[in-house]
Amino acid sequence: MTNDTATKRQDVSLQHSTKMGTIKIDYYNVKKAALILRALNHKLRQQLLKLIEEEKKITVTEIYVRLKLEQSVASQHLAILRKAGIVTTQRDGKFIFYIINHKRIDEISGFVNDLVA
Repeated sequence: MTNDTATKRQDVSLQHSTKMGTIKIDYYNVKKAALILRALNHKLRQQLLKLIEEEKKITVTEIYVRLKLEQSVASQHLAILRKAGIVTTQRDGKFIFYIINHKRIDEISGFVNDLVA
């Protein structure tokens, strides 16, 4: 982590003393977590994940044809899922396949279950 990143992270964290102790919240990580949860909390992205899971691996062309989407819309939503680590890509010659990152899904599911428990 660079000094600039560390400084930004310190600027966005909350440390507040109370009678019970110190509350520590890293808003940088809260924002990252919110973006990951938002990536999953979208109907179209849920449809994308369902299709990718059914096919095991699929190209963006197959996705936008099957879901009757514009190519740019499919690519944009796949980029959000990829940035959140929910899907990964695998190159096979000139084709790029999208695959579910099951380990990441399990991590997110565990986090959500702990959060609402």
